[in-house]
Amino acid sequence: MPSQATTAPRVALVTGTSSGIGAAVVEHFCKLGHQVLAVDFNPAGKAVAEKAGAVFYEADLSNPDACRGAVTEAVKRFGSVDILVNNAGIQHVASIETFPEEKWHQIIDLMLTAPFLLTQAAWPHMRKKGWGRIVNVASIHAQVASPGKAAYTSAKHGMIGLTKTAALEGGEQGITANAVCPAYVKTPLVDNQIADQAKLNNMDEQDVVEKIMLKQAAIKRLIEPEEVAQLIAYLASDAAGAVTGSSFNIDLGWTAH
Repeated sequence: MPSQATTAPRVALVTGTSSGIGAAVVEHFCKLGHQVLAVDFNPAGKAVAEKAGAVFYEADLSNPDACRGAVTEAVKRFGSVDILVNNAGIQHVASIETFPEEKWHQIIDLMLTAPFLLTQAAWPHMRKKGWGRIVNVASIHAQVASPGKAAYTSAKHGMIGLTKTAALEGGEQGITANAVCPAYVKTPLVDNQIADQAKLNNMDEQDVVEKIMLKQAAIKRLIEPEEVAQLIAYLASDAAGAVTGSSFNIDLGWTAH
């Protein structure tokens, strides 16, 4: 995988950009010369975006109007949307019996409905240019399940279905759609999960990392956000024009079992 995927400068909209994978993608895209709209609910994302050379747009993507507004903002500032990276996500760990209904709705709205609405809003602009790249940041939990993550797992499984449908509809229009499925990445989301899993399983946090998070991994470490960003950059490049409808596991060998 080349570190600098070949693509002319494009307009990219990236969600969930205040830290972790999203922040790494924004930085990587800016280095490639893309014009980037970085979208996040957290106002702290403004400094992260501007340091990388991107434009920040604050939005709660669980609100449908905010999804459409983000695309409108990208078009207003840059003239189009060529690349869409759906990365925004949250986590809540609880058993099915105790899982709060409001958390279920929040996770599904943000992590499945929002990617659909963003794709829908960006689609006409990609179709008009005959070129588009949609990269959905799913998760290894789009392939396998874990106890305590009913909503997250359901949303990520659904994202694979959305990716495949977009790929089939976009094929003749120059639009590709793919998903990346990372295992545990060094992000604040994972840091919070460690604490939640420790509580759920009555374990200390180091045991959670070793005995739960890395139990199935062949490579015993967490993934760096930049590693995921480089894979996303390839899928968003001209070089990946023949790649669509696929899911790429970056999972330290988890699913090799």
